[in-house]
Amino acid sequence: MTDQTTPPPDDDRRGAVAPVSIEEELSRSYLSYAMSVIVARALPDVRDGLKPVHRRILFSMNEQGHSSDRPYVKSARVVGDVMGKYHPHGDLAIYDSLVRMAQPFSMGLPLIDGQGNFGSNDNDPPAQMRYTECRLTKAAEALMADIDSDTVDFRDNYDGKEREPTVLPARIPNLLVNGSGGIAVGMATNIPPHNLGEVVDACLAMIDDPSVTAEALVEIVPGPDFPTYGEIIGRGGARAALLTGRGPVIVRGAAEIETLRAGREAIIISSLPFQVNKAALCERIGELAREKRIEGISELRDESDRQGMRVVIELKRDASPDVVLNQLYRFTALQSSFPVNALALHRGRPVLLTLRDMIAAFVEFREEVVVRRTRFELGKARDRGHTLVGLAIAVVNIDEVIHIIRSSKDPAEARERLVGQDWPVGDMLPLIELIADPRTALIDGSRVRLTDEQARSILALTLSRLTGLGREEIFEEAGGLADTIRAHLDLLSSRDKIMAVVRAELEDVKARFAVPRRSIMVEGDADLEDEDLIVREDMVITVTHGGYVKRTPLNTFRTQNRGGKGRSGMSTKEEDAVTRVFSASTHTPMLFFSSGGKVYKLKVWRLPIGAPTARGKAFINLFPIEVGETMTSILPLPEDEAAWEGMDVIFATRSGDVRRNRLSDFVQVNKNGKIAMKLEAEGDAIIGVSLCQAADDVLLTTALGRCIRFPVDDVRVFAGRESTGVRGIRLADGDSVISMAILRAVAASPAEREAYLKHANAMRAAASADGAETDEPPPAPEEDEEPAAEASLSLERIAELGAAEEFVLTVSSEGFGKRTSAYDYRRTGRGGQGLIAHDLTKRGGRLVASFPVEESDEILLVSDQGQLIRVPVSQVRIAGRNTQGVTIFRKADDEHVVSVERIEGDGEGGADVETDGEATPA
Repeated sequence: MTDQTTPPPDDDRRGAVAPVSIEEELSRSYLSYAMSVIVARALPDVRDGLKPVHRRILFSMNEQGHSSDRPYVKSARVVGDVMGKYHPHGDLAIYDSLVRMAQPFSMGLPLIDGQGNFGSNDNDPPAQMRYTECRLTKAAEALMADIDSDTVDFRDNYDGKEREPTVLPARIPNLLVNGSGGIAVGMATNIPPHNLGEVVDACLAMIDDPSVTAEALVEIVPGPDFPTYGEIIGRGGARAALLTGRGPVIVRGAAEIETLRAGREAIIISSLPFQVNKAALCERIGELAREKRIEGISELRDESDRQGMRVVIELKRDASPDVVLNQLYRFTALQSSFPVNALALHRGRPVLLTLRDMIAAFVEFREEVVVRRTRFELGKARDRGHTLVGLAIAVVNIDEVIHIIRSSKDPAEARERLVGQDWPVGDMLPLIELIADPRTALIDGSRVRLTDEQARSILALTLSRLTGLGREEIFEEAGGLADTIRAHLDLLSSRDKIMAVVRAELEDVKARFAVPRRSIMVEGDADLEDEDLIVREDMVITVTHGGYVKRTPLNTFRTQNRGGKGRSGMSTKEEDAVTRVFSASTHTPMLFFSSGGKVYKLKVWRLPIGAPTARGKAFINLFPIEVGETMTSILPLPEDEAAWEGMDVIFATRSGDVRRNRLSDFVQVNKNGKIAMKLEAEGDAIIGVSLCQAADDVLLTTALGRCIRFPVDDVRVFAGRESTGVRGIRLADGDSVISMAILRAVAASPAEREAYLKHANAMRAAASADGAETDEPPPAPEEDEEPAAEASLSLERIAELGAAEEFVLTVSSEGFGKRTSAYDYRRTGRGGQGLIAHDLTKRGGRLVASFPVEESDEILLVSDQGQLIRVPVSQVRIAGRNTQGVTIFRKADDEHVVSVERIEGDGEGGADVETDGEATPA
């Protein structure tokens, strides 16, 4: 055994190794890899709209003869041929691409006719390739028409043993018609399918006017046309995508509301957005219904069959179909966004393309294809003409030709002798000149020498062609060939004629493959506002002292007669109590004013909904308020924010200050809130905020039963929001402002008001049927009140004052209340001590509410033990300002009324008349 060692490399080999920067090598290698993926795998070509794998599948099937008029073949056979000859990647990738081209729900114009299970829009996978069969569709054949006519370039395949096209001739604008999607390195494409008829019309428009604008083309092709039908919401997104190459297209599934058995309603879904999985959608709807995120669904079933899609969503009897449908659009894929990113290869480079760019590139490519095809056919005609010239010369000189052939010892000698002799051209001179073949050289203008090709065709001439009929056929073919050559030359000499051919072929494509638009363009805003998902209904908003809030449908509470004990309105902790109740629509915007002087904005529907006994949700979980900070005032506002312009808002604080601002100062309130009013005194808080006009009056009422009325104009409009305002009422020790109300100003003198009150009180006393309860001694005049002069009122003036009369309801913590005419609250100067609003000397307690009411209103009273009663205002007696009123809420010994809220309009449902004072459950 010999000792074999590897000799060291010689100096020349050692010198061939050069150091390379790893950064440069990585950069170069990564760039090479990226470009390979971009150009050779992931992005489609703008000319035929195909990625390499799709192009290779179609070309291979065409080469194997799997045309639309031939029997189906196993998909595995096609995949194997493509993988072995053209696409050296996994068979699964090839089969997935083949399957997609056969799916009618994925392609606007399917290119493969599949037989067997090719998947479904339920995301069912296709059967294995050994089970399915396929063949080309007529549309695919149109993509490859004239591929053998030198219309496109060919290149070697991966191993150099086959040739494959770099692009297909593509009579169909496939990139727009079928779209494409792919992810490359550092870039991706996502092009939706469009309607073939519309795209062809756009191509024809560009042929007729090459300077046509992009806007004009968008009028022809308004947006995508998905094979899954559906509705495209709004034109803005589709227009942006067509004009810029990028943009979101919002697509909704088609849904209708049908009435089923026994008056039950159901939402019927008949189509889905593009690329949405039906099974996953149904599963998602079921999850949302179970989680109560979508309420009102009683049953969900899929009734889809061969006739089409039908998903039935049965609704509960009390559900609103429109709201449930909007919730489905909002929370499920029934409304989806298709992000268009029209990136494709144009002249070998990835380019973001607009609609005009894609149409211009396709029309230019089709012009090139027609020119190359015409030149190819002209070349074939000239070659055939060259051969016919030789045959015609041989037929004319048949005797001499036969002599040369018979006297030659072999075909090679005969061919040499035929080529070496000059022959008269005879009638073939025009054809020779038309062909203009450089191989045919005229001698003396009347004779010609045969070429080797012509001599070979003469030697191959059969004896039957030497008959008179055969000779005539040769001359007729030569004449027809001359016409063909002239037509090709004429076509190539005129671009207008070339474009006319392109146009005719596009019109033929439209006639053969165009279908009506499937996706309907619907005007509207796809970005659903939250209010679109919420039923418009009246709510009772309940707030507790501990900072909990909830909303409950107003119809939960039934009307009771006054004097009842009410029903359980809210479960509270021992140390908590209900302090505020008011009613508003679910769509009402509200401003929430905190004890720290900040304001927050929220819609009613965003508040947590709960049963009458539910506690609700803490404000600290709804707003970013500080620990210990509470919400002291809530202001419902008009739904139309444009109406806020020109409206004023007035603030009142617990310490008696007031301030007036423009309501428009609070249109923009972010989630973190904004400063509403500066509070300097410790323990001070905003107790009331109201809309007002310059002609109105402000009525401030205090806990110790005092009130003051002054004109709104006594308070100037403040430009800033951080000031403390001006004094509204001077408070006694231990007193605080509990409410602020806005009253209409009436042009009447004190004497007229006094006279009207006397008349009205007399009329009410005469009409009263409950005199025992209503009779109270007239109140003594107040110290600062001057007796009014007597006035005489006409009936017309009485009627005028009666039409303008307002009533102010006051309720004490002991459950007593009354209505008092606003005429009884005379105007005084702002900043004074005011008048007596409610007599608290007999029953004690403090005043808890004071606000204007109408005869048709109702009120909700809430106690600190969570009891709630709803009482018609008409059952509350009208009495003088300085009286205690009647019992409204029969409370327990240790119970106190803490909040009273007005409910506008007639109460819903009949009154629950009670004999024992107990509430009837709603």
